[in-house]
Amino acid sequence: MPYADPANPETRPLAERIIRERGSVLHLYAMLLHSTPVAEGWLRYLTAIRQECALSGALRELVIMRVAHLNGAPYEAEQHAPIALREGLNQSQLDALGDWQTSDAFNENQRAVLAYCDSMTREVHVPQPVFDAVRQALPPRELVELTATIGAYNMVSRFLEAMGIDARDTLPGAADAKA
Repeated sequence: MPYADPANPETRPLAERIIRERGSVLHLYAMLLHSTPVAEGWLRYLTAIRQECALSGALRELVIMRVAHLNGAPYEAEQHAPIALREGLNQSQLDALGDWQTSDAFNENQRAVLAYCDSMTREVHVPQPVFDAVRQALPPRELVELTATIGAYNMVSRFLEAMGIDARDTLPGAADAKA
């Protein structure tokens, strides 16, 4: 399916807002612009997750990268790897995400968070010992934000993969905006 044209008069105001808030209309938003109500809600929700939560950026990006790995979502991983590094993760941690259980790259809290992410993503129902470990690692607000982040980025990766979004795709108006 082709990407929506952000210059279309019906989507232009929202596309301009996306550019103000995100710097450009990325492929994800170019597809979402086919439905301005969905794109607008998505933008607001993901802005809250990424910019308004008390959860550390390092933990947020750790689970985003793990979700991308678990769901086979390369676009999500490509977009978030540089952010993860800026937020304090290191390349050896990103490289170890595929087999984090046997890696010594993660501390006890990160391991609890990763186990929780795996359970939420793979089984949906989180075993009590996994929940108890993450509950001990984080205060209530951060646990709620972590849970919302994992859920949100499962939504993102599933949308990306179902719609076949690829960072190498040419976007409408690509000469006018960063891709």
